[in-house]
Amino acid sequence: MKLFGTANLAEACSSLLSARHRTAPALIGIAIGVASVSSMISVGSIAKSEAARQFQELGTDIVNIRLRARGEGRVALGLAAAEGIVRLSSIDRAAPFTTGGGRAVLAGKESVGVSVVGSTGALAALARLELAEGRFVSKLDAGQYYGVVGSEIADKLRALTGGRSIGVKVRVRDTVVTVVGVLRRSSVGQRPLDPNRAVFLPIGTAGRVAPEEGLKDILARTAAAADYRTAVREIVAYFRDHAPRARVQVRSPEELIEQMHRQMRLYTLLLGTVGGISLLVGGVGVMNVMLVAVTERRKEIGIRRALGARRWDIQAQFLTESAILSLVGGFIGVILGFGATWGVCQYSGWTFALSAGGTVLGAVVAGGAGILFGFYPAHRAAGLDPVAALQGD
Repeated sequence: MKLFGTANLAEACSSLLSARHRTAPALIGIAIGVASVSSMISVGSIAKSEAARQFQELGTDIVNIRLRARGEGRVALGLAAAEGIVRLSSIDRAAPFTTGGGRAVLAGKESVGVSVVGSTGALAALARLELAEGRFVSKLDAGQYYGVVGSEIADKLRALTGGRSIGVKVRVRDTVVTVVGVLRRSSVGQRPLDPNRAVFLPIGTAGRVAPEEGLKDILARTAAAADYRTAVREIVAYFRDHAPRARVQVRSPEELIEQMHRQMRLYTLLLGTVGGISLLVGGVGVMNVMLVAVTERRKEIGIRRALGARRWDIQAQFLTESAILSLVGGFIGVILGFGATWGVCQYSGWTFALSAGGTVLGAVVAGGAGILFGFYPAHRAAGLDPVAALQGD
């Protein structure tokens, strides 16, 4: 009699169906374990793809430059010096900006926390900030008290003013500005700020509203044929001359994506390990069920041995039952894993995608668990003495 032979399969299915009270809990345990492995690996894979998509939103030719003071004090960098990096052969365009925090009073009625961003007109294009209404700040607004608000701030404004946002007065810290533009909602991605909760002011105006922040951030686009490493060397050398007391940090999407992939591989491994623990518990359940089956079917085993069945025939029979139990539970678990992954994607707003790796791994591990955890009960059944089994001892 061969393992997984037709006779073995038929007999195994018949035995499992006749002992539904034992089969059902084992199926549930394996299904939950496989669902955990499948869903967690799939969620990890989808999360990695989603993070990569967000990082790539600005394009791989965008670099974030941040200057930090060495020791005490602040970075002394003027706007002209910051914009001057466009003279480098590796830089095509640059948008210096300042960032700070504070409270904004909307239409004189509600106070909310906001990011205060001092911006030039180039920032909208480089950061891919899309306008829903009005316009973005420009050089013509230098020194003027105009502002552009993110989508979340605009929603609050409309609720307070009966649908209006353009032309509404907003008090940012102690300064009143007029809203001239509203941004569309956008994902944060690799942006150095959250545009949805920000108020964008002309960079000179922001310097008066939040003078303590200073100019220390630049978003730049590299030239078409420029290598990232060449751009970094040129940027560091440039600021060594124009801001000698500053430490320069340069980040690009390519570097961030590479780091993110390394982190997400560890994250996926961790999720798979957690799911594996659930599967281990399910496998132990299968082993216990099969041990109970061996005890209940001692006379059956004794009769088969007396009729000429070999030890291997008995062992193959019980291995087949445990494998079928695990594979059926694994199939149910894969379906449950798909459902759990879909639910996570719907809740998080991610794009749902089936992970072939998670599905195959779940099925393989389920089958392997059936053989592994069914081996001891099968070996124990095969080792029963036929005479003692028939006597019920």
